[in-house]
Amino acid sequence: MIGYLMKKAAILLTSLFVVSTLTFFLMHAIPGDPFVQEKAIPEEILKALHKHYGLDQPLYVQYAKYMKGLLSWELGPSFKYQGRTVNQIISEGFPVSFVLGMEALFLAVCGGISLGAIASLKHQRWQDQMTMVIAVIGISVPSFIMASFMQYVLAMKLDLLPVARWGSFSQTVMPAISLAALPMAFIARLTRSNMVEVLQQDYIQTAKAKGLNSFMILIKHVMRNALLPVLTYLGPLTAAVLTGSFAIEKIFGIPGLGQWFVMSITNRDYTVIMGTTIFYSAILLLCIFIVDLLYCFIDPRIKSHGRQSS
Repeated sequence: MIGYLMKKAAILLTSLFVVSTLTFFLMHAIPGDPFVQEKAIPEEILKALHKHYGLDQPLYVQYAKYMKGLLSWELGPSFKYQGRTVNQIISEGFPVSFVLGMEALFLAVCGGISLGAIASLKHQRWQDQMTMVIAVIGISVPSFIMASFMQYVLAMKLDLLPVARWGSFSQTVMPAISLAALPMAFIARLTRSNMVEVLQQDYIQTAKAKGLNSFMILIKHVMRNALLPVLTYLGPLTAAVLTGSFAIEKIFGIPGLGQWFVMSITNRDYTVIMGTTIFYSAILLLCIFIVDLLYCFIDPRIKSHGRQSS
């Protein structure tokens, strides 16, 4: 198993290096200048800015300095916000996105697994049909549409929740539900289909014939095998919700990492775009690695495969 995990860690680091390299060169391949947008800047000032940020140096020198900064996690200064570094922007925006993401992740996982389990245990009954209708609505309706609808109904018409902003728990309810709706629906459908398949397996029927407790069969045999595909989906899902939803944070005025990313694209703040992209990629790869680690404890076949390959 150690050899298997070391191989996964090597793939993670290699992937992060490739993403960092591609992000750097693609960003520099974009036409235009980060300092020239709406108003023309005198040539002398433009040259001074390029020299200050090191943009007048050859591309390979800029790349070497950027990769050296990544090793110490120094992502450089922002081009648009004087006196601000990319590290400061991430340290300010990520905790907000993390809190919102954890709340949305909790709703998505608990709600999705619960709905999927109910639908599978009540297969082809009204509970199953009602759950699948809810899942279809969650998948079909975009998150920004659901967010706007909840703002109109729950905040403006019924005055139950704040319309936007960030600070209190009540201000997190609508953004968290909007962010959790799609993954909750997907997890519900995934849990239902896998549990229906597992419940029809011979070893489940044998366990029932032996008179084993139905609850223990559900927990120890059905859920353990049925939730493996859900666990795979949790890797990219966790990274996505923890780093923030661009649309949701913009709609609700949440000062999270997603809003910073949108603003950096609008302002063509190249260092912030590269920094947030690499930060998101690092979290995504880390979550996938954690999922692989959990697989080793849940599925013994992976341990065996790791020993054989090593």
